[in-house]
Amino acid sequence: MSALTAVLRTPYVARLLIASQTGRLPMASAPLALLLFAREAHSLAMAGLVVGAYTAGMAVSAPLLARIVDRWRQPPVLWGSALLSAAGFLLVAAGENGLPATMTGAVLAGLGTPPLEACLRALWPELVSADRVAAAYSLDIAVQEVIYVTGPLVTLLAVAVAGPPAGLIVAALLQLAGVALFVSTPLVRTWRGVSAHRHWAGPLRVPQFAVILLGVLGAGAAIGSLPVVVTGYAEAAGDRSLSGWLLAAQATGALAGGLLYMRARPGGPARLPLVTAALAAGFVPLLAVPGPVLMGVLLAIAGMSLPPVLTAVFLAADELTPPGTAVEAFAWIITAFTVGSAAGAAITGPLVGESIRYGFVFAPVAGLLAVVAMVAVSLSRRRVLV
Repeated sequence: MSALTAVLRTPYVARLLIASQTGRLPMASAPLALLLFAREAHSLAMAGLVVGAYTAGMAVSAPLLARIVDRWRQPPVLWGSALLSAAGFLLVAAGENGLPATMTGAVLAGLGTPPLEACLRALWPELVSADRVAAAYSLDIAVQEVIYVTGPLVTLLAVAVAGPPAGLIVAALLQLAGVALFVSTPLVRTWRGVSAHRHWAGPLRVPQFAVILLGVLGAGAAIGSLPVVVTGYAEAAGDRSLSGWLLAAQATGALAGGLLYMRARPGGPARLPLVTAALAAGFVPLLAVPGPVLMGVLLAIAGMSLPPVLTAVFLAADELTPPGTAVEAFAWIITAFTVGSAAGAAITGPLVGESIRYGFVFAPVAGLLAVVAMVAVSLSRRRVLV
């Protein structure tokens, strides 16, 4: 029996994956929904700032929510945050394109994003044997790319059927449904954080982990720039809905990359420079700004290296961070990624206003910064081992 099959046959795994996927779908659908909603009354640059406000809200709250989970339980934190996020989405949808309501709702939606991703990754050591944890991480990261394939398409369908507010309402409902299924799982209800001595800085007191977060920040900025520049590309091509298909192509490539990487015996810190360099290099061909079909192919290729990067990062976090900080460590990784994503969206908006090609320049530059950070981690680790 393969490790993948063994993980999938473990009790509660399929249920938790489905619940997590459903509840995390707004992470992929909401940015495009916010972008399309704000674009009705504002410039692309301003719409990019709205998306940035949402992702910044996630970045601020994720470590705080995760720290509470590490010290307490998962269900109360997940329910409370999901309700706050849903209220934020509904506030935006009811705002009739008023900028104050839109920005406030976007921030609340981000702040309340339930930490399902970090919670699930903290459960893997409880769900599977130690020799299958790496395979579980790889499966989790690969399967989560389905979110980024279906998320934009769900938004486009909702907007096509009932207008821009519908994309936001659907995001809120999906988030609540996913949390309801997740917290009803017996293991989630009985899980408790590890009793351990806790430092005020948590996992951030480990220097190598802090540098990894800088690398994740760069990778997030590169990925976060793409929805804005792809939306600008689609508008220039005369079909705004094209953006959803192109982003789905990128996510399809990431899904394929994740499934292929599962066969490569995923590694931690040692592989970080290589997989991050592959991610950065994948953005370079986009500078050619080809036609839609070829652009979709290039975006799919560019997406293939993201799961290997995240798998290596999460395995490195397991290896480097202190006991009792698992959920918080995973949340800091997610936070670094979302902060980078917010910065990428905000910076790329004005660049796209000047030229679509200028917008595509940002991703490889941010990716290069990520490579530098991961090389530094790898070199410092070798010095310690020597």
